[in-house]
Amino acid sequence: MSLIKTLRQVGPQTRPFIATGLMVVVPLACLALPSYLRAQSPSGIKQIDFEPRDPKRDRKVPVRVYLPEEATAQPVVLFSHGLGGSREGNPYLGQHWAGAGFVSVFIQHAGSDRDVMKNVPLRERFNALKNAASYKSARDRLDDVSFVIDQLDQWNQSQDHPLFGKLDLDNIGMSGHSFGAVTTLGVAGQQSYFGRKFEEPRIDAFLAMSPQPGKGPPPEKAFAQLDRPLLCMTGTRDDSPIDPAFTPESRQLVYKALPDGDKYHLVFQDGHHYTFSDARGLRRRDRNPKHHPAIQKISVKFWQAYLRDDADAKSWLQSDAAHTDGTLDPADVWQWK
Repeated sequence: MSLIKTLRQVGPQTRPFIATGLMVVVPLACLALPSYLRAQSPSGIKQIDFEPRDPKRDRKVPVRVYLPEEATAQPVVLFSHGLGGSREGNPYLGQHWAGAGFVSVFIQHAGSDRDVMKNVPLRERFNALKNAASYKSARDRLDDVSFVIDQLDQWNQSQDHPLFGKLDLDNIGMSGHSFGAVTTLGVAGQQSYFGRKFEEPRIDAFLAMSPQPGKGPPPEKAFAQLDRPLLCMTGTRDDSPIDPAFTPESRQLVYKALPDGDKYHLVFQDGHHYTFSDARGLRRRDRNPKHHPAIQKISVKFWQAYLRDDADAKSWLQSDAAHTDGTLDPADVWQWK
């Protein structure tokens, strides 16, 4: 049965969600992407998959590593996928960051990854995704991040491992999109119910794409203590595919609630939820071809500023250079405080 025929049968309110579910699971090789959406592989970048298991939780945490060609240890950037994603997503970021000299480690989170839709009938995929966005999944993801850092430390010291001596673990960045942004803000120190925090102190800087304020304490309380560098990216059409409570306006509350000092905010005019991903199918039709290059450039400047202590990159971030050099369109918002 074709996608169009299926959408016609299920009714208008269900169509966007079925399309969303299909976009997550359709293999990349089945779709011809426009050139500006194709992940570019810089010369010398190695892509390596690992399947470490956390013995404390009896939980496998697959990772994909994009390894720069530099012989010396390089800063590390972690990435957490969105709901229904995997370590294979967002290669346009992993490859680009590695090309800029950052070891990029893309984490896959069991229980909220693409496997939640495996063998699930088409009509039930939306509910499967929604059910996966649970407190347990959120908590598992936070523990996954800490476990991966522990594992990287072990690999970095093991002479027979491909990552031996390749990782500068004194300089770690954390990033994520959608549910991955929830993970990113969680390890940054967002306060949850009853004042609980799950801060990961080994991380130096954070990039949250499509952040959301959550349903715990109000933003001004939840984010008041986040004192490390943090960059939020969103768009004026960045709604939620599973929860109408999270609107484009509510996503911008995260930046507004952050304390001053090394905080940045990008709002793409007409940017939507899939602006930041490699999502395919119906949702990619109106993606602005300038957005992925802008995300790549601004994120690298951020990592350079806070993982390499690059004063020029920090000066670029704390200016309107992103507009004057054409990286952003005039209607896009760039802020810092």
